[in-house]
Amino acid sequence: MYKINWRKMEDSVFVIFLGFGFIWLLMGVVGWIAFLKSEGEEIKFGKWGLIVAIPILIPIIVSLIIGILYKK
Repeated sequence: MYKINWRKMEDSVFVIFLGFGFIWLLMGVVGWIAFLKSEGEEIKFGKWGLIVAIPILIPIIVSLIIGILYKK
């Protein structure tokens, strides 16, 4: 009889969710850059950009690292 591994199925859904999330993030960044370029704006990242980006990126990176380390 075939036994279903529910843990593996839950992980696959999570991977699909993360994959689509990263695709949407990439599309948003590319769209934003394309919009700025079409308006003739110069693309530069200053200290205010880092102040906004770092608090967003650090929890995401830490949570992914914790998920990798505690996956059993």
